Amino acid sequence: MAGGRGRGGGGGGGVAGGGNLRPWECSPKCAGRCSNTQYKKACLTFCNKCCAKCLCVPPGTYGNKGACPCYNNWKTKEGGPKCP
Repeated sequence: MAGGRGRGGGGGGGVAGGGNLRPWECSPKCAGRCSNTQYKKACLTFCNKCCAKCLCVPPGTYGNKGACPCYNNWKTKEGGPKCP
């Protein structure tokens, strides 16, 4: 899915899921996103999966999902949020 072609400088434009991160930027962004959780392994797993698809990680350690619509709208089979 990832091709590393995301472009832009802010929060919205780009390819795939609407973000503008490069695939190699996902890991450090997710490390920050998951830094305050007690479930780090699960958080990092799902954050990196979501970032690979959406090329976006919301700012901060919680909430702010509106900054990444793809990340925000990806749901589990049960309808819950897929991305931390």
